[in-house]
Amino acid sequence: MRSLARLLSLLPLLAPALLAPALLAPALLALPMLALPAVAQQAPAQPRRLGQFQSWTAAVHTEAGQKICYAFSRATKAEGVVNRPANQVLLTVTHRPQGRDAVALRAGYAYPRNAEVKVQVGQTEFTFYTSGTDAHARDGAASVRAFRGGREVAARGPGPNNRGVAADTFALAGFAQAYEAISRECPAATAAPARR
Repeated sequence: MRSLARLLSLLPLLAPALLAPALLAPALLALPMLALPAVAQQAPAQPRRLGQFQSWTAAVHTEAGQKICYAFSRATKAEGVVNRPANQVLLTVTHRPQGRDAVALRAGYAYPRNAEVKVQVGQTEFTFYTSGTDAHARDGAASVRAFRGGREVAARGPGPNNRGVAADTFALAGFAQAYEAISRECPAATAAPARR
């Protein structure tokens, strides 16, 4: 848009040349074309799928010029909240440049204030804190370790307005492969060697 505004500001200087009818039409037609590169640069990048691994999908996208990799799975069961389809309940593991193994559960409704969600993988239980429609692992790396060795994730948290209990189940089949795919695409930053 800036380039279009700049071109429009130059029109008074170009007016004598543009008054010739043969030059006017092509010049006006060219104005929108010159603005296209600026508009194209503002369009958000679409996610790119890295692979489908049984119940898990691995993908990457760019956010503010930085590569973000994530693996996600949709709930196989979502119970306790009316009109909440299981395919809108997501479990996600994300790698960002400033942090790895961010584990979040998107519930499909807003959690009550200061709510906690109990997440169980086999015999291991985690307490996730909530913010809006998401529940977040306090220790993502521990959650990932449990996911790698587990068969399913069971999450239980308060329903909307503290009414009832939401119970969600996620299959872990394919998690290890999806996690490896995002870890290859977004490798951990290596520390610079110490100077002597």
